[in-house]
Amino acid sequence: MHQLTTEDLKTLEVDLKNYFPQSMQVYGCIVQLNRNGQRADPVSVLVDQWPEFRVLFIKPEFREKGDLFKDLTVFSKKDEVCLRDLLAHSDVIDWKMFFCLGTCISLFFFFALMLEVVAINRGVPMKKEAVCYMLVLRDPSKLLHVDSSSLKLSSLNESHLELVNRSWKFGCEDSKLMIKNMILHFPSCCVLDSDNQPVAWILTYASCAMGMLYTLPEHRGKGYAKALVTIMSKRLHSQGYPVYCFIEEENHLSYSLFTSLGFTEEPDYRAAWFVFNDF
Repeated sequence: MHQLTTEDLKTLEVDLKNYFPQSMQVYGCIVQLNRNGQRADPVSVLVDQWPEFRVLFIKPEFREKGDLFKDLTVFSKKDEVCLRDLLAHSDVIDWKMFFCLGTCISLFFFFALMLEVVAINRGVPMKKEAVCYMLVLRDPSKLLHVDSSSLKLSSLNESHLELVNRSWKFGCEDSKLMIKNMILHFPSCCVLDSDNQPVAWILTYASCAMGMLYTLPEHRGKGYAKALVTIMSKRLHSQGYPVYCFIEEENHLSYSLFTSLGFTEEPDYRAAWFVFNDF
């Protein structure tokens, strides 16, 4: 595998636009790297060959247990044979440790079956963690105006870590490091109450995808979620980031919210995460 340099990453960012929407997830990761460097989430960006690559891996550094919540993200230019061979025979992944592999694919069943065969041959357990719709905001200029004059808005800070972690579906002791990195290094927005405590919030992942949108139960029905998505979308777009999110297939409420704001589903693709070995 070939590890890309800082200059290579600039070329890669441009090239990945040619493979939208499938490349959106890895494109977002590369945009973050090119804007912010390695200070937030140190990763290795690996390709099978350069510059005419077929398979791309974005591999996080695992220095402590909390790092295991960071995804190993993979993108293939519709060359599943090359990807299968790399997974089956190369040492790009340490198959003895826990890891979560994330990707955006068009043929979910066949991809999952390929991973299952590789896992069996490697002698490791595998399970599907999540499958999501990918919703993209193509034209942020069409977002409705939100009167935020009555809202007390801020970015999240480290003191809000416990609150965000408790509300997240996958939150646990070991997810705190990932969420801390998101709060410290990536865009976030929250609505504060009269005591300056967050009552609703939204974050962005290392892939630039918006996520962890949450409103405390006692503050729902006030339009906070719609306001936060709109404000964050405009902010990300103005800073040159892609504007998109992943919504789990069973999360009908969030799907309706985002589509009502102009986000559109990419019907031929699903984002999926698979975990290998025990955490």
